[in-house]
Amino acid sequence: MAVDEGISLARRLWAKFRKEYSVFALYSPFFVRLASSTLHSPTTFRHFISQDLHFLKAFALAYELAEDCADDDDDKNGIRDLRKRIIRRLQTHDTFVQECGFELADEGASNGIATNKYTDFLLATASGKIEGERSAPGKIATPFEKTKVAAYTLAALAPCIRLYAFISAEIQGFLSSDDYESHIYKTWIDTYSSQILEETALQNEDMLDRLSICLTSEELEIIENLYHQAMKLLVDIVVNQPISDQQSVVPLSRMYEFDECHLTILCDFDLACTAFDSAAILAEIALITAPKADIDGSDQTQLARMSSADLRSTWDVLSTQYTEEFEQSVESILASNKVEEFDYESLCNALEQLAAFERKANERVVESGVLKGLNVEDIKRAGQSLIQDGCRSFFQRIVKNENLKADVHVLSYCWCNDLIASAFSSGDLNVLNVHSNELVYEESVTTGEIVKKMESPMEKLQAFNDILIDRKSEGKHLTVYIGGSVGDLLCLLEADIGIVIGSSSSLRRLGDHFGVSFVPLFSGLVKRQRELAEDCSSNWKPMSGILYTVSSWAEIQAFILGT
Repeated sequence: MAVDEGISLARRLWAKFRKEYSVFALYSPFFVRLASSTLHSPTTFRHFISQDLHFLKAFALAYELAEDCADDDDDKNGIRDLRKRIIRRLQTHDTFVQECGFELADEGASNGIATNKYTDFLLATASGKIEGERSAPGKIATPFEKTKVAAYTLAALAPCIRLYAFISAEIQGFLSSDDYESHIYKTWIDTYSSQILEETALQNEDMLDRLSICLTSEELEIIENLYHQAMKLLVDIVVNQPISDQQSVVPLSRMYEFDECHLTILCDFDLACTAFDSAAILAEIALITAPKADIDGSDQTQLARMSSADLRSTWDVLSTQYTEEFEQSVESILASNKVEEFDYESLCNALEQLAAFERKANERVVESGVLKGLNVEDIKRAGQSLIQDGCRSFFQRIVKNENLKADVHVLSYCWCNDLIASAFSSGDLNVLNVHSNELVYEESVTTGEIVKKMESPMEKLQAFNDILIDRKSEGKHLTVYIGGSVGDLLCLLEADIGIVIGSSSSLRRLGDHFGVSFVPLFSGLVKRQRELAEDCSSNWKPMSGILYTVSSWAEIQAFILGT
């Protein structure tokens, strides 16, 4: 594991695994139900908080073993202080359970397989039984070898404290002041989002950093593996919490019977599936391959291309002009009076201005000749590394899930269908359907012309509707659209569930101007869980004027598929 000097090891590990694992814990049926105050069965929450007793006992023993392994007096004192914090929690555990409004659980109550797996893993680590460690269990004799075990133990402890602090703080942040004050699990939320728990998490992380200073890269790799393993086991505990009293809105694949109801997922490509705009990728290909033609004259047998200097200058002019005119078009739309309620018709009329702009911009690109002379193999190679990991893993799980009756479509303004197809085929996702513009080739080399199939929000919506015509004739169906640009607005609103990924300020501003509400997905799910509890119905419907926002593909996967 590479080490960045000056950056906390513990913070780095949390940053690396937080987005994936903490999201799956937060979006679990248990925590969505807890946040919505709909854990109606008293045994469900009591079982959950009763597990704390087992955690705390394991923590206390693990800290005791770690203290014994520490070589430095300051380290011993620091770990001893952490153990004292846990003992104080143990002493007040019964009071905490009663303050939450529950009777104490039977001391011999079942602990749950997932919980046992984590506590067994933790105590095995604290005892020196560590996978990948060269020292044989029970033969860790030197002070340095023992110090390593102390560091390993704190690595196995750190994600538990940090994960529960994160989840409780997230839930607290999503609740309104009125909902929070009347929340039936307010005591739990207060305790786990408290400054005291945050201090414990920070103290554990600081001690992990201190104990890891002299470790080798191989030993730091073990630290990372232990942290990762602990995080996975902790998420397993959350998702395996027993809930039996009513239906949950997550994951979507469990709420709907997709062997009977067809799921259609549609998404944009640029800056939704990718971290970069495809136009910039094509420009980079042109710039990288152009110098070869300048130097060896290889273009003489191909379509003539401009010099690399002229190419770079032309791309810069086109890019600047596009950005400036796009911003002017948006500002022109926003100059009209803001509507008080969601007004889809006015939004459609306004987006016609952007349609004319996009067509002119594409004409300038063709006339400039910047897309001339690109080799199709260069384009396909560039596409293979474009898709974000979270996006790829989500679609892989969709297409490989035999229990889902689903299809996936990519709708994009991208000039090059081959670039998109290559991007998805690299992840064994060539079953996805791609709808975009296409470059024209002569003997595998681009002519600079574009076959224009999708240049406006209206054309993207037409493709969306054409796809759904067949699905509607098949009976029950559900559509999810994922996008992050202005061109996606109409499709997002027409889908049963519209999910906005990314941080396009233009999309937010235009949507807000025409009465569209942007709601964090987790917050929206909490509200829907309440509605489900009240009237046993939580159907997703198009044209509600509500779009759900996420910051990662992990959130989308957690919502639709779960862990």
